[in-house]
Amino acid sequence: MTFDFDLFVIGGGSGGVRAARIAAGEHGARVAIAEESRMGGTCVIRGCVPKKLMIFASQAEAAAAEARGYGWKEATAGQFNWDAFKTRLDSELDRLEGAYTSGLVGADVTIIRQRARLVDSHTVELADGQRLTAKHILIAVGGRPQLPGIPGEELGMISDDLFLMDRVPGRILVVGGGFIACEFATILAGLGAKTTLSYRGDAVLRGFDDEMRGHVTQQLRNIGVDVQLGSMPSALAKAGEEIAVTFADGQVQRYDAVMWATGRQPYTKGLGLEEVGVKLGRKGQIVVDEWSQTSVPSIFAVGDVTDRVNLTPVAIREGHSFADTVFGARPRKVDHTLVASAVYTRPHELATIGLTEEEAAARGPADVFVSSFRPMRSLFAGSEARAVMKLIVDATTDKVLGCHIFGPEAGEMIQMVAIPIGMGATKADFDNAMAVHPTLAEELVTMRKPTRRIGDSTAAQEVQAVTA
Repeated sequence: MTFDFDLFVIGGGSGGVRAARIAAGEHGARVAIAEESRMGGTCVIRGCVPKKLMIFASQAEAAAAEARGYGWKEATAGQFNWDAFKTRLDSELDRLEGAYTSGLVGADVTIIRQRARLVDSHTVELADGQRLTAKHILIAVGGRPQLPGIPGEELGMISDDLFLMDRVPGRILVVGGGFIACEFATILAGLGAKTTLSYRGDAVLRGFDDEMRGHVTQQLRNIGVDVQLGSMPSALAKAGEEIAVTFADGQVQRYDAVMWATGRQPYTKGLGLEEVGVKLGRKGQIVVDEWSQTSVPSIFAVGDVTDRVNLTPVAIREGHSFADTVFGARPRKVDHTLVASAVYTRPHELATIGLTEEEAAARGPADVFVSSFRPMRSLFAGSEARAVMKLIVDATTDKVLGCHIFGPEAGEMIQMVAIPIGMGATKADFDNAMAVHPTLAEELVTMRKPTRRIGDSTAAQEVQAVTA
């Protein structure tokens, strides 16, 4: 059978673009990619990139306060101008979208700016009714924000909408406790909005290390976010120019805006997946094997739509590995077991790789090394904020099982830590590394005695931590 293309990619986010570019540019495949919105996907257009730029913008007042602590008596951030910021943000996103598009054009990928859906195992149908065939089809449509399913939910914004606001709201309710909720609460408070975070759990960031969850929860409060735990809206209603929010306990509060950060779900609805026999999971995710292959041999999927590890670098690695495997005769799998990540709260970020303390305790005996201190830079300026670093070490093998950092630029540090941990480094390897002084990161190689032993009932008694 003759096909129009060797590969047809549905979705122009990071994973789909990487797969298309490598398959065409490096392996010579005839490739088309269909994107119904903007090239670059969630991360570039509606997520990681604009969010990080907003994080930077939200720290001006804190930076001015720190400058005053260093003797710059007249240092002030002035008044934030949302319009000026948004103009520059839109320009930067246009630039990045152009870079993604030009990379595809340079690889001779056919770009189709329409939604596509499956007709059969080798055929897709575009929104205009045109049908195209391909030997292989890759689904890389990512995920979309999930709404809570309560009356009036349509009155709330999703995270995508935050980049489209015409002004910073005076009072805003952020609903959720994941990394999106924590980051946007940080941003909004830093830009001057009176921010409330409502979360049904007892600490934000479920699934992260419990000790670190506590630090992030307290930091949100320290920067002025009204964190309401064990709380969840039950209904929203218009109240003039405001939104009246009824909570599960019957209380009613009014806000200028409400933002849902109540999770994301795979964007699989209407793609025709089940009709052609592609197996879906409970949450609508595409079920794939270790090669990103679905239950239909000619159809593959990468990125958040598979709900494996929902991070942009993971989607990129999956897309690249798929292209090398199918078109480059270089079979490659992606190891999802050890992936570093960061939550960009401020002033301190949370970054992590490997096992949490709770996961390690369930696995067996492990030593936990913890250092808590006030960083020199912020301490001098009068800040009470404390940084915390934690290493979790297998008590038998001395292998470092996990690292958790709560501190300034923690995301930058965890990237470097991911390399030795990925190579199977031991605590002795960390101890043998010479410290760079004075730095925050030197704490990772100067913790000598464990703070506590976990996962072993005979050695559960805490010991005194020594921090250099």
